[in-house]
Amino acid sequence: MANPNEMNIGQHVVELRKRLMWSAGFIFLTTALAFVFHAQILTLLMEPAQGFANVPQGKPVYLDLTEFIGIAMKASLTVGVTASLPFVLFQVILFLAPGLKPNERRYLYILLPVSLIVFVIGAGFGYRIIFPPAVNFLLNFGSEIATPMPRIGTYVNLMLSLLFWMGVVFETPVVLFFLSRLGIVSPEWLAHRRKYAIIIAFVLGALITPTFDPINQTLVAVPIIVLFEAGIWLAKLGRSLRNRAAESADML
Repeated sequence: MANPNEMNIGQHVVELRKRLMWSAGFIFLTTALAFVFHAQILTLLMEPAQGFANVPQGKPVYLDLTEFIGIAMKASLTVGVTASLPFVLFQVILFLAPGLKPNERRYLYILLPVSLIVFVIGAGFGYRIIFPPAVNFLLNFGSEIATPMPRIGTYVNLMLSLLFWMGVVFETPVVLFFLSRLGIVSPEWLAHRRKYAIIIAFVLGALITPTFDPINQTLVAVPIIVLFEAGIWLAKLGRSLRNRAAESADML
């Protein structure tokens, strides 16, 4: 690969296109492999819904001819993109790292993998902690009056949406650390807005959870508040590292 400092715009475009092609090809392969195991993936997504025991035949239904294959393809694509994230992030690092300063490159090497791990933890939290009580509440609420027959498309879309947003929410401390490291926010600024963070946490809890009951909303809101507090502490670390780097630069 050419030295980025000596590359013109055309060479940068060629390099970017190569990275995008490698990433797209890898996503295609992982998605195709996931589609081969789509039955196992959908079964895994059904596991948290123990309330399906009250549903006729113990499983969801589909009403349109193309609904099942469509949701199988969507679930396979989601798994394929998720499984390929380490490779895609590696391509991002290869494209960006040569043009960065050594300290910026070091943070890039650290933050991208950490962000991926934190996202997976957040999605796992949603899968194991948030989704089971929420979906069981929906399946049992009013079941003595009407028979629940959930559509598989609605169920899987709800599950994938929850996993995605919980993964994003768990990125809060990493984002706050990065912003503090850049000097965009300070720990004091964040601490003074703690009450707004609490309100936003409960609003997000209402938006993310599929139910409107306060218990499930609290299950989402409390981790967001804890993550915000963790973000304040990481922001202090980020500012400390920034000040230390500035002092080192002044001594040179």
